[in-house]
Amino acid sequence: MVSAAPALAQQGTPDASGVVRTVPRPLDRPYPGVIRHQVDASDVERKIVRVHQVVPVTGPGPLTLLYPKFIPGNHAPTGPIQLVAGLTVMGNGARIEWRRDTLDPYAFHLDIPAGVDEITVDFQWLTQPDNSVWRVVMTPEMLNLQWEKALLYPAGYAHDQITFQTSIRLPEGWQYGVALDTASFAEGVATFAPISLEMLADSPLFAGAHYRRIDIDPGGRTPVHLNIVADNAAAIAPTPEQLAGFEAMVDQADLLFGVRPFDRYEFLLGLTSRMGGIGLEHHRSSENTAPPGFFTEEGWADNYNSRTLLPHEFVHSWNGKFRRPADLLTPNLNEPTQNSLLWVYEGQTEYWGEVLSARAGLVTKEEALVNLADVAAFYDHQAGREWRPLQDTTNHNLLGYRATNPWSSWMRGTGDYYREALLVWLDVDTLIRVETGDRKSLDDFARGFFGIEDGVWQARPYRFEDVVAALNAVHPYDWAGFLRARLDAVGPEAQAPLDGLERGGYRLIYVDEPSEVEQRLIGGLANNFQYSLGFNLSGTRITGIRWGGPMFEAGVGPGWTLATVNGQPGSAEALRNAVTAAKGGTDPIVLALRNGERERTVSFDYHDGLRYPRLERIPGTPDRIGDILTPRSR
Repeated sequence: MVSAAPALAQQGTPDASGVVRTVPRPLDRPYPGVIRHQVDASDVERKIVRVHQVVPVTGPGPLTLLYPKFIPGNHAPTGPIQLVAGLTVMGNGARIEWRRDTLDPYAFHLDIPAGVDEITVDFQWLTQPDNSVWRVVMTPEMLNLQWEKALLYPAGYAHDQITFQTSIRLPEGWQYGVALDTASFAEGVATFAPISLEMLADSPLFAGAHYRRIDIDPGGRTPVHLNIVADNAAAIAPTPEQLAGFEAMVDQADLLFGVRPFDRYEFLLGLTSRMGGIGLEHHRSSENTAPPGFFTEEGWADNYNSRTLLPHEFVHSWNGKFRRPADLLTPNLNEPTQNSLLWVYEGQTEYWGEVLSARAGLVTKEEALVNLADVAAFYDHQAGREWRPLQDTTNHNLLGYRATNPWSSWMRGTGDYYREALLVWLDVDTLIRVETGDRKSLDDFARGFFGIEDGVWQARPYRFEDVVAALNAVHPYDWAGFLRARLDAVGPEAQAPLDGLERGGYRLIYVDEPSEVEQRLIGGLANNFQYSLGFNLSGTRITGIRWGGPMFEAGVGPGWTLATVNGQPGSAEALRNAVTAAKGGTDPIVLALRNGERERTVSFDYHDGLRYPRLERIPGTPDRIGDILTPRSR
C-alpha cells in the first residue's frame, strides 16, 4: 500500500510570494531522527490541550507539516483542524513563518533556514465545552486524549516510518490507562517509549481523578485490562459477576479466533454524563463510555448497548485492525480512505460483538433475540433500499460524518453497514450450517480468516476476493454471487436479508403487547408507533416519520405535535388506547396536529392494532441461532 517510487507532485497553487507549493506524497522511508512530543493536558477547567514538539530537520529547504485528517475508525476526514490555534514554529530562537496550503488546509508549508537542524512547534487544541458540535474530551474529572488530535508530522513519509517520543502532563493526582509503554511517571508527567506515528495515533489515553485498573484475563498469555475512569469514585464498582462476564468475553474470543493479534490489550472505559460518548476501536485498546450508573443493578439491566460495546470493539482488534480492508490501509493519516468493505469491517464485527456478548453471558439469549428482532423489523420496513443499496452506504461517512437527516428510513446511512450487514452475516452463518449439516459455521471462517498469526499487530490487508476465498475454504458455494446479491440489492422489489432468521429457526412476527424484556431493551417502546402508524412520539412531538408509512402518506413532515386523539388530549397513552380500540373495527383514528399557528386533522383507516417485533420459534426446526449464541468450550 505504500509506494517506494519517487513522489509525484500534486497540483498546487501559488502562495503570497508566487511560489507554487505541493504536499509531498508519503514514501516508505524512515524519517531522520525522533520527534519529541510533549502534551500538557492539565488545563481541564478551560479545556485547552497545549502541544510542544521538537522536530529534527535536515538542511535548508522546504518542509511541510500535516495535521491528521482521515481519522482511523471514523472512516472520514474528521481531524478537527478548526480547533487548532496558536501555531508557532521556531528555529535557532527565530520564528519561521508558515503558510497554509490553499488546496489542503491540513498542510502547513515552511522554509527551513540554513544552520537549523531542529525546529520547535507549539500550538493549542481548543477542545470544546459541550457536545453541540464536537464531543467533550476534557472534564474536571477525566480526559480522553487522542494523540492524532494533538500533533503535527512531516509530509513525505509513511506514518509507520516516523518515530515519536511522547509525554503528557496530567492534573495532580490523576492516573491513566493507555496501550503505550510507560518509561516514567513522576510529578504528573507520563513519558512513553518511542513508537511509530501509526501506533501512537492508534493508542489513545483515558485519564482521571477516579481510576481503577482491573485484570480481566488473570494468568492469560498476554495482558488484558479494564481501565475505568468515572465522574465519581463510587461509580467504579463492578460486581464479581459483571467482571466474570468480561473475563468470559476474553476466553470466548480466544476460542473463536484462536490467536491474539496484540501483545497487550487495554479497554478504556469512561463512566460519565459529562464527557462525550464514544465507542472506537484500536489495535491494542479501545475507547468506550457508559452511563455513570452502569455497574448498578438497574444500570446494567437497562444498558444493553453498553454491555455489547466492549465485545464489539474487542473484535475489531482482529477485524479492522489486524485484518484490514486494503483500501483503508493508507500510508499516512492524510491520504484519503476508501470504505468499500465496511460491511465486513463493521458489519461482521457487529455480528461477532453480539455473538460474543451472549456467549460470555454479558447478555442473555432472550435479550439477544429481542435485539435481533428489533434490527430485523427496522430493515423489513427500510424504504431506502428502493433507491440506495447497502454497498453505497459504506460511503456515507465520506458524504458528511454521521450527519443527521429527518428521513433516515429513506436516506439510509452509517447504521446500515453495521446492522443490515449483521443480518447478512447471520444469513451466511446459517447457510453454512444448513449446507454442511451443521458440521461447519462462520466460526470456522473466523478462525481461518482472522486467526492466522499470534501476537502480530501489523495490519494484514484483505479484499473482497479474499473474503470469498476464505468462505469457500469453509464450504464451496457461490459466495461472490450470494454477497453481491445482498450488497447490491436495490429497487422496489429489493428485500431485507432476513433468510438467516428462518434458517436459524425463527420467524419475525409482530405482537400488540411487548414483554418486560422488550420494553426494557428497546428504548422508547411505549412511544413507538413505527410499525402501525409509522412514527414515534417524543412527548407529544411527532418524530421519526417512516417514509411511505401511514403518517407520511397523510402528508405530514417534521415539526408537528399531537394535540388530540379522537378528541381527547394527545399523549402516547391516548394514542396506544386508540390504536388498540380500532383493531378489527371500522372507525378511523382521528388525530389533531399542531405546528406553530397551523392546525390540521388527519384520519387513519388503520385496524391492525399495535405492532411490536418479536422472533418466534418455528416448531420442529433446529434452533441454530440458539447454538450460535451458546458458549464454546475448550
